[in-house]
Amino acid sequence: MIGRITGVLLHKQPPQLLVDVQGVGYELEAPMSTFYQLPADGERVMLHTHLVVREDAQLLYGFYSETERSLFRSLIRINGVGPKLALTILSGVSADEFSRCIMENDAKSLTALPGVGKKTAERLIVELRDKIDTGASLPAAAAPAGVTAAPTNPVSDAVSALIALGYKAQEASRMVRNIETDGMPTEAIIKAALQGAVASA
Repeated sequence: MIGRITGVLLHKQPPQLLVDVQGVGYELEAPMSTFYQLPADGERVMLHTHLVVREDAQLLYGFYSETERSLFRSLIRINGVGPKLALTILSGVSADEFSRCIMENDAKSLTALPGVGKKTAERLIVELRDKIDTGASLPAAAAPAGVTAAPTNPVSDAVSALIALGYKAQEASRMVRNIETDGMPTEAIIKAALQGAVASA
């Protein structure tokens, strides 16, 4: 099991990133809550990881915090919630907001996330209610502390990332069109689009 990697961040295109560890490039997938806190390309980064081994692939998932990885692991233990849906949940709502939804039985907000139907939302609430520590401050999806170089086309990259997270192409385009994107980097556009989707639920 690969539990943590430390190396140089070579490339990031939500939900995928590439980290060089002593000459070996590790491809990972990560939730947007992690992307918001990543350094610029070329800088060192440390990520907590979770390895999923399937018959046809070995998939590595990266997380900025241990708490974030623990929540991911709790999610994928629930029937009907795979790694992709778990990433979508962590990307579409902050850990604090997710905890609030669980504790307040707010299935409506959870169903605003792509791939989360009413039955799945109810299952999440029932199975995770006793596992959420209301006294702990979970990591919110904070904006990046530093300014990173903007991609060539941040709007197009944001739409592609939303599609990869489970939104339909037309829905992803609509979510981005509703935002004033001038001068915004990809991660900021994605964050605003996801926040808008949850707020309109």
